[in-house]
Amino acid sequence: MTDKRHYSSIVVDGVEQAPSRAMLYALGFDKTDFQKPQVGIASTWSMVTPCNMHINTLADAAALGADEAGAKSVLFNTITVSDGISMGTPGMRYSLVSREVIADSIEAVVCAQGFDGFVALGGCDKNMPACAMAMARIDRPSVFVYGGTIQLGAERRDIISVFEAVGRHSAGTLSDIELQEVEATAIPGPGSCGGMYTANTMASAIEALGLSLPNSSAQEAVSEAKRQDSYQAGAAVYNLIDRGIRPSDILNLEAFENAITVVIALEGSTNAVLHLLAIADAAGVPLRLDDFTRIGEHVPVLGDIRPVGQYAMSELIAIGGIQPMMKMLLDAGLLHGDCLTVTGKTLAENLADTIPYPPEQKIIRPLSDPIKQDSHIVVLYGNLAPEGAVAKISGHEGLTFSGTAKCFHGEAAAMAAILDGTIGKGDVVVVRYEGPKGAPGMPEMLSPTSAINGRELAGDVALITDGRFSGGSHGFLIGHITPEAFEGGPIACIEDGDTITIDAERREINVEVSDAVLAERKADWQRPPPYATKGLLAKYAKLVSSASEGAVTDKLD
Repeated sequence: MTDKRHYSSIVVDGVEQAPSRAMLYALGFDKTDFQKPQVGIASTWSMVTPCNMHINTLADAAALGADEAGAKSVLFNTITVSDGISMGTPGMRYSLVSREVIADSIEAVVCAQGFDGFVALGGCDKNMPACAMAMARIDRPSVFVYGGTIQLGAERRDIISVFEAVGRHSAGTLSDIELQEVEATAIPGPGSCGGMYTANTMASAIEALGLSLPNSSAQEAVSEAKRQDSYQAGAAVYNLIDRGIRPSDILNLEAFENAITVVIALEGSTNAVLHLLAIADAAGVPLRLDDFTRIGEHVPVLGDIRPVGQYAMSELIAIGGIQPMMKMLLDAGLLHGDCLTVTGKTLAENLADTIPYPPEQKIIRPLSDPIKQDSHIVVLYGNLAPEGAVAKISGHEGLTFSGTAKCFHGEAAAMAAILDGTIGKGDVVVVRYEGPKGAPGMPEMLSPTSAINGRELAGDVALITDGRFSGGSHGFLIGHITPEAFEGGPIACIEDGDTITIDAERREINVEVSDAVLAERKADWQRPPPYATKGLLAKYAKLVSSASEGAVTDKLD
């Protein structure tokens, strides 16, 4: 029989490794366990967010699945931070940074301990792409498990209901008592935010990549289906070890095209652009920002799902999840069916017996009647974004916007202006110095965008930033503007009163001043002092690449 212990044998075999075995005996190994492949269980459990508060039980199920398949599981933890809790505060600077910390920590443990494969479990916005980045980078047999979505709160509320309630409160249309009632009833228990926000978007994208088991993206956090998904993932890793299937056998350009297609069809978060670029970079796959435009020209929006649509992820789960939609896309020639997945089968084989949606459902539109004929994710260029920017244009807010710039150094100043009524119809809110290097950490602008919506200005105000947006944001929003302000990008040179024009049809974003004027302003521009001069944020700011490259920290050449 072929030895499946490609890495663990180095740690546990031979007289010289007696000290290693002695340590492992103390952890519960017996003599026979040293002859089994070791499967790490990378858990992102913590009590800092509802998204991950239950993942310890899923990790235990994954460990049992690996053990009963014939492996020896070893459970370990990594960190997570909560976007929803830190949103709008200085702590949000650490959100995207945590993606790199988590990927690095999984790499450190898996490689240091000599695991032959691993299961990675994630449930919040950044630990999910971090798990996939680690899988791609380490390239050992591995499976991702999504922690699952939360159930809806009272009156179909979710976290975005609370953010938008803040805007309604500032506009005087919601009382203190009503706001308290919303905040107390929106989050009923464990699981990730319940619309097609970043967590559910990335779960769907990772499933389409082939890195998780079929339907892993569409299960409630507290359910037997999710426990079984976790258990089966442990067994699946043993199968991958046995067959020698690694992420590099799964992750190619066609797999990323599948992920982009699914994200577009579901009208998913623009954060998918940032994260898929980062995962592709870790996998050595030449995915580029313009690939989102190329694919988006041919893929329609089908999902009527929050934040732009009406329905929640739990309601999509009730009609079959994303698998029937993927089968529709496959049958229409919009997915690559020959891509390998962690089941050891191709995507087409996984989808072969998929049951169609019930005929009466309204959540996923047919291809003959899409919500939008092409992608809602629009990559823009122009004199404001010579290296690109990313917009989420659903069509509800129109396809063009021209307005007057009101500029703010940072999110907090913009938020104060929105809440005090300084921002009015026809304004373009410019939030700068929130990019990967400038913030640092590229915070999400959910608080100001929700406040705009809460004040009923969504159709009359645009917001542009070198930061990014939560998957829960909606409106006329342009993020990821590169080069960022801290690098002297044109967004740093906008002045109050400038006219800014956004044209989604032509995929352009411009400030209506001449090149000569922009050059004069750039010559007078001075970089502001960095936010952090030591510690994690300073290190991140020194290493991080631009948003158009995925904001990764391992481009060291």
